[in-house]
Amino acid sequence: MTADIIDGKAFAAGLRGMVAQQAAQIRERHGLVPGLTVVIVGDDPASQIYVRNKGKVAAEMGFLSDTIRLTEDTSQGQLLAVIERLNIDAAVHGILVQLPLPEQIDEGAVILAIDPNKDVDGLHPINAGRLSAGQNALVPCTPLGCSMLLADRFGPGGMAGKRAVMVGRSNLVGKPMAQLLLAEHCTVTIAHSRTQDLPALCAEGDILIAAIGRAEMLGGNCIKPGAVVIDVGMNRIDLEGGKTKLCGDVNFAQASEIAAAITPVPGGVGPMTIACLMVNTVTAACWARGIDAA
Repeated sequence: MTADIIDGKAFAAGLRGMVAQQAAQIRERHGLVPGLTVVIVGDDPASQIYVRNKGKVAAEMGFLSDTIRLTEDTSQGQLLAVIERLNIDAAVHGILVQLPLPEQIDEGAVILAIDPNKDVDGLHPINAGRLSAGQNALVPCTPLGCSMLLADRFGPGGMAGKRAVMVGRSNLVGKPMAQLLLAEHCTVTIAHSRTQDLPALCAEGDILIAAIGRAEMLGGNCIKPGAVVIDVGMNRIDLEGGKTKLCGDVNFAQASEIAAAITPVPGGVGPMTIACLMVNTVTAACWARGIDAA
């Protein structure tokens, strides 16, 4: 058996088109232009690329898009002052502070400072609490994208009763993903680095989601025949001759011989993250005006 490839790149392209259409409609009907501001501190090369891509896509969506670049030696107080200014700016509906931050800045304090209704990263404890309670929340972009890919695969109600194994327990992916799966009536297990007999547990999952940050850690012995595998991992490994390649947390070659469907790396979950950031920005803009985001 060879698994179907879940094409996140194509799905994300379609989603971006829908968001652009939605943004055009609310602009025409309500005079509302979604506004996204990204704040980056320092010169981390990977972060610079991510921020540039986010700004580019936001502009393509017809958003008001801005990037605030602060130097590596910016103090926590200076960053918090920027966030406070953005919190009260009615034209800014989404605030994203690019992580990681320099060591002199407390990441937790920065997340808490962002208005929860503008927290398009979905990391504020109020949004985490809303999600857990089944209320409307801004959901972290990566698990939101994963949930869309799964919903497309299974169809309405198709995940109900499925056994889902989430490998990873981060606030950014693992925990919110578990809540989204519970909302779909899955039976959910969260596994992590200290889980005993991890392969056996993973192999019970009708749905397996990997977000552990270890290249190809989950092999074929972790896959239940016919499972749907969502690989959130993005790892760069060295090859001969000084070359490198990107790979996920799942051994794709092994898993694709056992699973029913799997996301590739790259081209699976990754493209969904920025698309879902745009979804959250439109949602936040509509909340600010009290209008229907649909």
